[in-house]
Amino acid sequence: MWTLHEAKNKFSAVVEAALAGRPQGISRRGQPAVVVVSAASYEQLLAEARQVRGSFVDHLLAMPSEGAGEQGAGRAKVVPRDVSF
Repeated sequence: MWTLHEAKNKFSAVVEAALAGRPQGISRRGQPAVVVVSAASYEQLLAEARQVRGSFVDHLLAMPSEGAGEQGAGRAKVVPRDVSF
């Protein structure tokens, strides 16, 4: 783990280590702040996350339907009240 000050002063070393396949953590004010990884590693992480996550359409189709009943949380049966103007 590099401090922010060290990482600024030795940025080339941080980048070289990340390119060699070793993610580099950087802290700020004593707390972990960021991780520097190679572009190839970042793209691989994104691809893996997309596979696990699935599409938004799949997420919507997995939602309980109107007639879910006991299988899930169905919609509340609410009757609107009469309002006169």
